[in-house]
Amino acid sequence: MKKGTSGRHSVYLTSLVALLWLCNSSVWAQFTISGTVNDVDGGTLPGAAITLEGTYKGTFTDANGAFLLTNLKPGSLSLRISLLGYETQMQALELTQNATVSINLKKTAVAVDEVVVSATRANQKSAIAYTDVTRRDLNKLNLGQDIPQLLNFTPSIVTTSDAGTGVGYTGIRIRGSDATRVNVTLNGIPYNDAESQGTYFVDMPDFASSVSSIQIQRGIGTSTNGAGAFGASVNIQTNKLEDKPYAEANLSGGSFGTRKVNVLAGTGLLNNHFVLDARLSKIYSDGYIDRAFSDLRSFYVSGGYYSKKSFIRLNVFSGQEQTYQAWNGVPEALLKTNRTYNSFTYDNQTDNYQQDNYQLISSHELSKNWRANLSFFYTKGKGYYEEFKPEDVYSKYGLPNVVIGDSTITQTDLIRRLWLDNNFYGTVFSFDYNSFGKLTANIGGGWNQYQGAHYGEIIWARVAGNTDIRQRYYNDDATKRDFNVYAKAFYQFSPKVNGFVDAQIRQVYYSFLGFNSKLQNVQQDATLTFFNPKAGITYTINDRSTVYGSVGVGHREPNRNDYTQSTPESRPKAERLIDYEAGYKIQTEQIAFTVNAYYMNYQNQLVLSGQLNDVGAYNRVNIPVSYRAGLELEAGIRLAKQLRWNVNATFSRNKIQNFTEYLDNFDNGQQESRQYSETDISFSPNAIAGSQLLFTPVKGLELGLLSKYVGKQYMDNTSNENRQLNAYFTNDIRVIYSIKPKFAQEIAFTLLFNNVLNELYESNGYTYAYISEGKVTADNGYYPQAGRNFLAGVRIRF
Repeated sequence: MKKGTSGRHSVYLTSLVALLWLCNSSVWAQFTISGTVNDVDGGTLPGAAITLEGTYKGTFTDANGAFLLTNLKPGSLSLRISLLGYETQMQALELTQNATVSINLKKTAVAVDEVVVSATRANQKSAIAYTDVTRRDLNKLNLGQDIPQLLNFTPSIVTTSDAGTGVGYTGIRIRGSDATRVNVTLNGIPYNDAESQGTYFVDMPDFASSVSSIQIQRGIGTSTNGAGAFGASVNIQTNKLEDKPYAEANLSGGSFGTRKVNVLAGTGLLNNHFVLDARLSKIYSDGYIDRAFSDLRSFYVSGGYYSKKSFIRLNVFSGQEQTYQAWNGVPEALLKTNRTYNSFTYDNQTDNYQQDNYQLISSHELSKNWRANLSFFYTKGKGYYEEFKPEDVYSKYGLPNVVIGDSTITQTDLIRRLWLDNNFYGTVFSFDYNSFGKLTANIGGGWNQYQGAHYGEIIWARVAGNTDIRQRYYNDDATKRDFNVYAKAFYQFSPKVNGFVDAQIRQVYYSFLGFNSKLQNVQQDATLTFFNPKAGITYTINDRSTVYGSVGVGHREPNRNDYTQSTPESRPKAERLIDYEAGYKIQTEQIAFTVNAYYMNYQNQLVLSGQLNDVGAYNRVNIPVSYRAGLELEAGIRLAKQLRWNVNATFSRNKIQNFTEYLDNFDNGQQESRQYSETDISFSPNAIAGSQLLFTPVKGLELGLLSKYVGKQYMDNTSNENRQLNAYFTNDIRVIYSIKPKFAQEIAFTLLFNNVLNELYESNGYTYAYISEGKVTADNGYYPQAGRNFLAGVRIRF
């Protein structure tokens, strides 16, 4: 009825509702379920999750193992009770009045794998913003694209792809922070590249097929291992015990020659102790950009031994990639006429790399209250990228000019390979304490060492002179050590109030080949020590609503180029971040809603300014004051029994208080500076939104409309409208149909129509501004993403 309806109609409607309520009050009755959750020995189990199946409503047991669910409609319902380390239990109820239940949970027959990541994951008491992504969520989109693309519809995330298809080199930004500021761990083990601090998902193709869950923590998050989280943490867990044997095959293909095939198999639990899981994958794509192919291979093998109180597991996985380079992007002048342009034409302008990973993970229950987790890891990476360099000068490679008769040749066409040969190894550990009352705590940390050999070779020259094949023209060995210890505790002050404290000490040592004050390239070292405290509080208003707040401090060291392309006098300082988070959550049967506000205050954030330092490098510089402030909204809504809508939006302000831009002046050979205030931080859109509208008309069939909006972004820190990425809005249609025949557990068919409205957009780019003939000119490069395209796949699980 419209707002303009007459008062008479309003009175009539009110009377009718009252009459119906009086005639059948049971329809409108609201009941409660109260109860306790204990272990089979009678001990209370605080923190157990109580969920009303098929709804968003749920709660957790308090310090006494008690819980309360209110405002429940009468009828048949089912409660799901779960707690880490215990067997999940379902409790069916016919609700006709207030009910009281007592539930006893049994410990799992074997220790669960999740315990090894529990120390570094957030939970309902952590007072920070986080999102959990399940294996089921990943499977819906896992048709060959990289992990960043599979996380595209989670809050505050922007993804990009060099080749434009989501296969090969892909990138991720969270709250505007790029991959070098996003901490990534695999089973609690650090994965970011130690020197650049970035994460190269291309080196772990189809890894999502071996993942059981991913947790994204936005902001500083909880203390974890590896590089400091300056925008977010991505915590990936692979291990999950499969009790029963299984086999699975996935086959998919689509536009731009994209295709994927994999096979997975597992023994299940043999003799109540042993398990073996394996995967073999192959992915290929021609890419949207010309010649930007990706040829990717990988495998994953995991074997474990489980007992009642302990387990030990060995994971071995490897990725091998060859990609044709597309990292130059497309010049702005060609965007309208040749969006797939690739400046590289040499037929072997490729990137070639293989990474082998070994993880030995163990966990042991020391007592009812204590558990110890210890892991060792080793990562071996080796590879190169090959380039054709036309008319390059000999002196650049330390080579003499070539003299032929009376002629002196100073430059030649050549082909070079830039190699990286690295070893990364270490350990992580944690001791977990649970009083099964008011206190839970973790003490942990890790140590790792990186040894990287960087070198370059000339493998061909048109005029070779007195050189050898594979002439090595530089060597640069680096060593980096990282050590951290942390302690965190959660305390239940009252049934409604829970607080946490979290403190980490981290020390970084880096030895590298860099310039000294005399501009000589010599081996140097740097040692940094950081203290990162965090604290927060959670207040439970009732079984539906919770509010929380937290503050945390994080530090991050400069990366490889910041050190090697500077002198001790020009070397930048470490960055510092103080992150304030506050939020409100509400869950009812029909809706789950979260609002999270954040203020990230940076000191000495590192950004590019265009300034040449004392060794002639365009190095990053420290900005004294900058900040990110935003509001993140998430909602899951049951519009109808068969219609659900998951939506999120982020609205933010990302500013540098004072910024100085330096421009090369080609008219006089100098640099000129320009001052700005309150400019936008580069690649930080003020608005990001994701939506998944899901309709299940019949059992086994799900139709989805997936939408993504990203506001405009600036490619540098001047807020110049001529150096920006335009806003874009994409829409995908997804169809999933699954059946369960007698001969298989499940057969699922997936059809994904990407960018169905053929939005022409660029998700990444770069700019170089300079002065020529008295005018400021900016050369912009962009990374166009594919227009309308599709992927289709079938998954068979036995």
